[in-house]
Amino acid sequence: MIRALWRSLEAVHGMIYFAPEAHTRYAAVGLDPAAGYFASRAAALGPVSAETVIATFYNFRPGRVRESIPAAWEKATPSQLITLRLEAADEALRRGLGPLISSVSEVAGLARIAAEHASSMLHGRPLFAAHAALPWPTEPHLVLWHAQTLLREFRGDGHLAALLMEGLSGLEALVIHAASGEVPAESLRKTRGWSTEDWEAAVASLTSRGLLTADRTLSPDGLTLRQRVEDRTDAMAAPAYDTLGEDKRARLIELGAPLSQAIVAAGMVPIKK
Repeated sequence: MIRALWRSLEAVHGMIYFAPEAHTRYAAVGLDPAAGYFASRAAALGPVSAETVIATFYNFRPGRVRESIPAAWEKATPSQLITLRLEAADEALRRGLGPLISSVSEVAGLARIAAEHASSMLHGRPLFAAHAALPWPTEPHLVLWHAQTLLREFRGDGHLAALLMEGLSGLEALVIHAASGEVPAESLRKTRGWSTEDWEAAVASLTSRGLLTADRTLSPDGLTLRQRVEDRTDAMAAPAYDTLGEDKRARLIELGAPLSQAIVAAGMVPIKK
C-alpha cells in the first residue's frame, strides 16, 4: 500500500518538472531548463554549492550540476525561485485539474496530515527537511501540491539511503533502472547528463558484479537487489503514513488517483513506454 499511496498523487507533484508554466518563469530570470530544475528544487536548501546538489539529487553527472550551480544564484535568489515554483504549480494545476480542483480539500487534508507527521522525522533526510521548513500555502490545491512535495522528498531521501546500502552510485542506479525495462536507457542517460562512455563503464561494472546479463537485463541477483532497494524504500517511507490509519490511507488513494490521472491525461507528465 505504501507505494500505492505515493503513486496516487505523484503526478500532482511531478508535473512541476515538465510544466511550461515553470520553464517560462525560470527563463524570465535567465535560467535555462536544466538550471531552472536544479535551482528551483534545491532552493529550499538555500544558495548551496554544486556539491550539495550532487549529493542530494544523487544521479546526475556532477559536471552537469556544476554547469548550473552555483551560477544560478547570481540570477535568482532561492527565495525568488521558491515563489516562482509555487506560482507555476498554481497555474499548472489549475490547467491540469480543471473542474476537479474544486474537490481537493479532503485529500489535501489527508496528505497534509501525513506530511506534517513526516516532519517530525527529519533525521537523515536533508532535502526533505529543507522543504519541510517552508511555509504552507493556503489554497487547497497548493496545500496538496506542497504536501506531496514533502512526501516525495521524504521517500526520495530514503531511496538514496537504500541505494547507498547496496553500494550503487547514482549512475549505476540509473543503469539498474533502465535494465528493469521501465524507462529507456537513452532517456535516463541524456536527461541526467551522462556520456555514452560513462554509461558503458557502469554497464560493465554491474555486469562484472553479476547484476546484469549480457543483453543488459537484470540477472536473478540484479532482480533481487532491485526488489530489496524498492522494499527498503517503501519501509522507510511508511512512517509518514502511520498517522492516517488504514481507512484514511485507502481514502487518500481513492481521492488522489483520479487527480494524477487527470494530470497524465492532460499530457503534463511523460508517459513511460
